[in-house]
Amino acid sequence: MFGDIMGMMGKLKETQEKIEATKKRLDTVLVDEKSSDGLLQVTLTANRQIRSIAIDDSLLEDKEQLEDYLVMVLNKAIAKATAVNEAELGAVAKDGMPNIPGMDGLFK
Repeated sequence: MFGDIMGMMGKLKETQEKIEATKKRLDTVLVDEKSSDGLLQVTLTANRQIRSIAIDDSLLEDKEQLEDYLVMVLNKAIAKATAVNEAELGAVAKDGMPNIPGMDGLFK
């Protein structure tokens, strides 16, 4: 019994280390998103840190339109980056969890 608990604790520590390594790796995974007309493009990491924003000069003439573009494109990019982030971290967490009856439905 005690060995099982120690084994599970070791597995949980190993999983935590894998999660931290995955988080660092996700800083290098880039997600690009652009407006449908290509006038605005953003790049985020999979950890949802903005890396770059490219704005076509034509958008600089209309502040309200530029703001709308930024909100739309950033929200789409954040959603995409979040999906990558959750898929990667979820896979690591699910793979590393000890087999505890009744807990298998948590990471699906």
